[in-house]
Amino acid sequence: MFRTNTCGELRINNIGQQVTLAGWVQTIRKFGAITFIDLRDRYGITQLLFGEELNKQLEENPLGREYVLQVNGTVTERSNKNKHIATGDIEITVSSFTILNKSEVPPFTIQDDTDGGDDLRMKYRYLDLRRNAVKKNLELRYAVNRSARNYLHENNFIDIETPFLIKSTPEGARDFIVPSRMNEGEFYALPQSPQTFKQLLMVSGYDRYFQIVKCFRDEDLRADRQPEFTQIDCEMSFVEQEDILTMFEGLVKRIFKDVKGIDYAEAIERMTWEEAMWQYGNDKPDIRFGMKICNLAFDKNMFPSKEKIFDEDMFDIPPFGGKGATIVAIAAPNCSEYTRKQIDELTEWVKRPQIGMKGLVYIKCNADGTFKSSVDKFYTAEQLKAIAEVANAKAGDLILILAGAEERTRKAISELRLEMGKRLGYRKEDEFKLLWVIDFPLFEYAEEENRWVARHHPFTSPKPSDIDTMINNNPVIENAAEYLQHPYANIKANAYDMVLNGNEIGGGSIRIYQKALQQKMFEALGMNQEEQQHKFGFLLGAFEYGAPPHGGIAFGFDRLCSILGGSESIRDFIAFPKNNSGRDVMLDAPSSLDDKQLDELQIKLHLKA
Repeated sequence: MFRTNTCGELRINNIGQQVTLAGWVQTIRKFGAITFIDLRDRYGITQLLFGEELNKQLEENPLGREYVLQVNGTVTERSNKNKHIATGDIEITVSSFTILNKSEVPPFTIQDDTDGGDDLRMKYRYLDLRRNAVKKNLELRYAVNRSARNYLHENNFIDIETPFLIKSTPEGARDFIVPSRMNEGEFYALPQSPQTFKQLLMVSGYDRYFQIVKCFRDEDLRADRQPEFTQIDCEMSFVEQEDILTMFEGLVKRIFKDVKGIDYAEAIERMTWEEAMWQYGNDKPDIRFGMKICNLAFDKNMFPSKEKIFDEDMFDIPPFGGKGATIVAIAAPNCSEYTRKQIDELTEWVKRPQIGMKGLVYIKCNADGTFKSSVDKFYTAEQLKAIAEVANAKAGDLILILAGAEERTRKAISELRLEMGKRLGYRKEDEFKLLWVIDFPLFEYAEEENRWVARHHPFTSPKPSDIDTMINNNPVIENAAEYLQHPYANIKANAYDMVLNGNEIGGGSIRIYQKALQQKMFEALGMNQEEQQHKFGFLLGAFEYGAPPHGGIAFGFDRLCSILGGSESIRDFIAFPKNNSGRDVMLDAPSSLDDKQLDELQIKLHLKA
């Protein structure tokens, strides 16, 4: 037997027991004729005491960091207890030891405050995984997995696996393509999600399906994206939107309880997409704090008719907020004492390329009821007061105003709100706030292609009240400049997103389950009958055999874990992640194929010069 106990389980009540431990050497400390060694395994650390006789053996067979060691000995009470580890009251007085395997000097220290950079740790990920900080992340990931499975099992969901080698239907992100050796010139795709399979399972009568499943998207990466990621994928039959929201509120609250010990008893707020976009500037608002956005352009009477504040290319005046302009503001609480230097820094912040604004207007709402602004020469005190009232600013607040083209300005004020929330300490890692965003537009207009595209995916049903509008109107846009007047521009999706602390952690919809409506959706997206049959004939055929009403949701499992773990990057919660270039630097993948493999696949490479 290699061990009788782990390095994390022995306590003061085990004193006197003879034990065998095995693990990795964390640290070595020599004190004259004795040596102390911290032995580490997955479960914890135990201090080992090597007496004078064994110390001589260590001199003949010296140990190094990360050596694999087995020891036999007696549990004894430590004279200098360590309150920072669970086994800190005891140590093992070693009677014999065996070096099971030696180790080269690690390229970085295997401890929480490691000296290894990100690239180095990813290259030696098998060493990085030994660190306690990484281990805790993977343990949290497993706890979320276990909690979700238990809840879904208790609610009669069945876990059904779906294929990884499927047909390419490139409507969303790029597919990863897999050549088929046995079918010359043909290719599989890796699934971006099990969407159509779970709908087919509903047609098959499996009314409650789930899967914690790998998905694949060939897209540019960032902190919360990986080319392969994991979803908690769920689908239900004979349900309406309210049934889905209720069921999966329960799932997330259960995960909070099991994993974080948080009893999230309050009702989860619901907000329409339009409310989210105008009050917070995006469709996944962080509602841990207020500072809602207000649209100053609604009240043009408060602005002068001729004076100009921003550059010509931002918007036209008169009046302020004239042709094509959006003017939005936030009131930062208790920030009227900001110095000129602080405000100048914020101005430079909004001018950064990733924000894209040309300037910033501020109004200080002083405690004495007066106002001081960067536009004093253009506005009277009464007009500044009127702006403050519209912006819901109180004495002591600082109003920050941006103006320009609607999409860019709304995005910029959203980012500015989040930045101010961070600077003011409102975005706390240990505070969690859930939100449902509902009533999304069903379609977006693709100007370059002069056609509609699905905001969610082609299988999302319109709201019941909008089905007739969709069925009885031609989706073709005759005049691109007037697409907003087209009936399809106002159709709402029977869709919903769950948001946690400003991050979308789950999204889903009630699905289309009638063939005629699904064909109309495909038609709206520019697919003719032949293309519909080629890409989705299997699904349309299934809808002819008694498809039930159904809907579902998919949670971003990696992202949920990272938020619960207090990290901005999902990579910290994946055992073997890719870097920002989509490479596995440990395996050196992707890599080239040799000529024999390419010949077997009938593939000839034509590389760009």
